[in-house]
Amino acid sequence: MSNAVIDLFCGIGGLTKGLELSGLNVVAGIDIDKSCRFAYEHNNRAKFIYGDVGSIDTELLKRYYPKNSIKILVGCAPCQPFSKYTQRYRKRGRNDDKWKLLYSFSKLIDDLNPSIISMENVPELEREKVFHDFVKHLENKGYNYSYSIVFCPDYGVPQKRKRLVLLASKLGDIHLIPPIYNTNNYKTVRDAIYNLEHLNSGETSKNDAIHCATKLTNINLERIRQSVPGGTWKDWDENLKLDCHKKKSGKSYGAVYGRMVWDEPSPTITTQFYGYGNGRFGHPEQDRALSYREGALLQSFPIDYDFVENKDNFNKRELGIHIGNAVPVELGRAIGISIQNHLREMEMDNHE
Repeated sequence: MSNAVIDLFCGIGGLTKGLELSGLNVVAGIDIDKSCRFAYEHNNRAKFIYGDVGSIDTELLKRYYPKNSIKILVGCAPCQPFSKYTQRYRKRGRNDDKWKLLYSFSKLIDDLNPSIISMENVPELEREKVFHDFVKHLENKGYNYSYSIVFCPDYGVPQKRKRLVLLASKLGDIHLIPPIYNTNNYKTVRDAIYNLEHLNSGETSKNDAIHCATKLTNINLERIRQSVPGGTWKDWDENLKLDCHKKKSGKSYGAVYGRMVWDEPSPTITTQFYGYGNGRFGHPEQDRALSYREGALLQSFPIDYDFVENKDNFNKRELGIHIGNAVPVELGRAIGISIQNHLREMEMDNHE
């Protein structure tokens, strides 16, 4: 039997691309950010639907599921309400609009009645009431489910990202496939970006518009020249250190203004990975921060993934947000393979 997938909160298509690479048939992606449309549709077979998941016309969505297909619903609700940073500084409760997105996901489950569901998000979500409400809702609807905190290098992502992955099915038990990689063969920064064209601070490749490096100030150029891979600001001369580094609390800033290490996975790629002072986002040996293409490769996007329509004039901040918020493609592929394996197992059981 054929399958059809709708991807909620699809962004530029990291999850969709991974599912497609696994062989699943993604028919549509929904996102409230219409600037994602070009990258999503240009690189994937699925249709981009501009809309709010909380108010989308479910009758429209039903038409995307072919008759008699196995309906699959996946999504990664924007994670700002659940991240460590946001939890540390916010004084908001369940009524925050972003909290409602997971409840909107639940409502679409009611309306569309998919056979299989996947939900991916930040690990901190596991401790929140909204997540336990979501899981209880799945139980009440007759779904078998499993979830775990995933270390993305285990699935071929060259990045030390951790994610909560949930799978649910009305067809039977469903689980994420076991890890594919281990500490002996993790994909590394070298594997992902070593062969890219050399860039200086502020330069752009003539062959790839998004392989461009943010221009560093003179003092940051001196800082990165004194930085060693995996080191900290403690490697700098005293006159280069920031005031916050000179306080006792400065030890908490060890990851900023750092260089990546070639032969291990990168730190988590955030929406500001292109800024040298925003994390350990210095290139391992070139005196600059990561380019946008390098950030995308560390998110395991294919090298030919086309992110921008106008190569001469695009919003770099917006592109950083798109790439940093994406589901890593190889994690998406692992989720897709897990669903494919589950479908094959259910088909075999039906034939016995």
